[in-house]
Amino acid sequence: MAISITVKVIPQSGTFQFQLDSAGNLKCYVTSPPEDGKANKELIKGLAKILKLKCQDIEIIIGLTHRKKTLKIHASLTLQDVYKAMEIEFQPKFL
Repeated sequence: MAISITVKVIPQSGTFQFQLDSAGNLKCYVTSPPEDGKANKELIKGLAKILKLKCQDIEIIIGLTHRKKTLKIHASLTLQDVYKAMEIEFQPKFL
């Protein structure tokens, strides 16, 4: 089973963290620059560490060269599980 999440990556931020913006969109701040796939690698490695998964369990399926990305997480997790691991309060957009 797998789930997909959409995240906007903010490179060269000084710290690695996930946050929700005021509209409820997920953002990831990474320390790496957006060149040679460095920011993508940091995103995947950091998310894998947070979710206690292998890097191979997470892939970028849309937006490899853009800030807005769709990630596919190959694990038996719910979106609520992912947000909880990120220490973000889960708030579905339709509420």
